[in-house]
Amino acid sequence: MADNNPTVFVIDDDPSIRESLSLLLASAGFGVQTFASANEFLKSDKVKEGPSCLVLDVKMKGLSGLDLQGELTNRGYAIPIIFITGHGDIAMSVQAMKKGAVEFLTKPFDDDELLNAVKEALLKDSQAHAGLKEQQQIMQKLDSLTTREHEILTYLITGMLNKQIAYELKISERTVKAHRKQVFDKMSVNSIAELVRMTEKVGLKPADVSF
Repeated sequence: MADNNPTVFVIDDDPSIRESLSLLLASAGFGVQTFASANEFLKSDKVKEGPSCLVLDVKMKGLSGLDLQGELTNRGYAIPIIFITGHGDIAMSVQAMKKGAVEFLTKPFDDDELLNAVKEALLKDSQAHAGLKEQQQIMQKLDSLTTREHEILTYLITGMLNKQIAYELKISERTVKAHRKQVFDKMSVNSIAELVRMTEKVGLKPADVSF
């Protein structure tokens, strides 16, 4: 699914609710797919697509909305969820929000309330997908480094000078400079600050050194 064509997945066991929500969301320009149960959604495997969000009924036959939220978390999927319910209470709402729900709306709710929540959820998921894509690009660049270049990189992001790295690794400063240039070229950066920001995004730890 293209990033500029987000989809709202509506999961509710009430056909009339599914239809009304689908019409509302489609009229606002969103792509919509509906499901009659949590199990139906899981079997569709649509959760792997994105950016997207769920508009999810809390109480349904079979897996409840909260059960589905837990199952998606267990499977490692972080799709934003907007819960809707006619039976909600404060405890249920708090439980859902603590587990990462974007919003918890009690029926009947205002149309604009839902649409604003959907916009927020899709923005959140778009940003998450953009961040993941950036991480993948950084990892590809890191994979292009030789073992020595990768080692030099971990020292560069400590803030050490070339001569300090050379002393630490027992190589010449000239060799460090040559590897540093290769690291900068392959990582497409022009400064140590850029390199630090980039490696932080993928959790790369700097070399363990004592100054």
